[in-house]
Amino acid sequence: MLRPFRHAAGILCALAVAACVPPPSQAPRLSLRPVGFDALPGWRADRLSEALAAFRADCAGLAVLAPEQKLGGEGEAAVLGGQAGQWRGVCAAAALVPPGDDQAARDFLERHFQAYAVGNDGDAKALFTGYYEPQVNGSAVADGNFQTPLLARPDDLVQVDLSEFFADLKGRRTAGRVIEGRLVPYFDRAEIEQGALGGRRLALAWLADPIDLFFLQIQGSGRVRLPDGRIFRVAYAAQNGRPYVPIGKLLIERHALAPAQVSAQSIRAWLVAHPSEAPALMDANPSYVFFRELPDLPADLGPPGALGVSLTAGRSLAVDQNFLPLGAPVWVDTTDPVKKAPLRRLMLAEDLGGAIRGPVRADIFFGWGPAAEDVAGRMNQPGREYVLLPLAAPRPAAKAKPAR
Repeated sequence: MLRPFRHAAGILCALAVAACVPPPSQAPRLSLRPVGFDALPGWRADRLSEALAAFRADCAGLAVLAPEQKLGGEGEAAVLGGQAGQWRGVCAAAALVPPGDDQAARDFLERHFQAYAVGNDGDAKALFTGYYEPQVNGSAVADGNFQTPLLARPDDLVQVDLSEFFADLKGRRTAGRVIEGRLVPYFDRAEIEQGALGGRRLALAWLADPIDLFFLQIQGSGRVRLPDGRIFRVAYAAQNGRPYVPIGKLLIERHALAPAQVSAQSIRAWLVAHPSEAPALMDANPSYVFFRELPDLPADLGPPGALGVSLTAGRSLAVDQNFLPLGAPVWVDTTDPVKKAPLRRLMLAEDLGGAIRGPVRADIFFGWGPAAEDVAGRMNQPGREYVLLPLAAPRPAAKAKPAR
């Protein structure tokens, strides 16, 4: 089974505007246009062996799935790569490519894949946001400054895939609890903060700062640094089914921040500077995320994505599974918001996001630590994306040029 989406959205979009792209006049529709690899900006400059290492890790995750397991995708993307079994051949070929050899990786990709320019009904303008894995201070017990609980999934939380009941609700999910045989909405953030789940012993850890918990819930995974220096890893387990309300948008509406000022950093600074108002502002977002412990995950690996494989900083991408299949390589052409330089590299569709909607919408995982937080908090960049889908039969190997 594939894991559910693990984070809310790109952090800036999640905090500032519910969707960083205006809603289309009609339902999104994937369009794919075949292109040659030389049409991918920067294709010859990328360290493709790094991306291939991440692809091989995905292959290990795909290998444990049934061949008919659906990975997602729409139209031709689903036909060519929408089931786990369709990746077995290219995965076997990838295992034979020498590690660290960029040219061999490039030759492999050009032989076994076709590149497609991705569009939304022909519109190729894509939007890229970013996310990261936060590190926060916490304790295994409620003590002193550590009074904010990091909660596990409650037993009475029922998650529902609405598409199983209504075909026109593809991709829509909700959650609730059963009262007298009826599914009713689950407790919202304010109710949970006020003790609606008290006495259930759900706390995995106790944090020093409720603002840290809020940002951890946006990202969907994190590292809790305990007083003795040990790191406690947690990941997304479930969400309460309530809609996400971006508090940055509320601050703009209240004229507390100008639209041009909004970033994850400025929103956190506002919350810290207004301790009496911060709890009510955060409670205005009724969405609440629950976590699970990752006891055996090494510190040098990223959190697990939707395929159950550890994410790779700068190589992992969250996409809308309704349009692009998980596991697919995706060429990204955008801009680094900190360096103001082109960001062009091959990434892997390894994750999902609650607010990642549409075929030309993606979220880049930047890793962990202050640098990752900085770029993810500012990432809201236009660009282009190209998906690589496996060929039914690989192209002939390129012939070596005769010596002169």
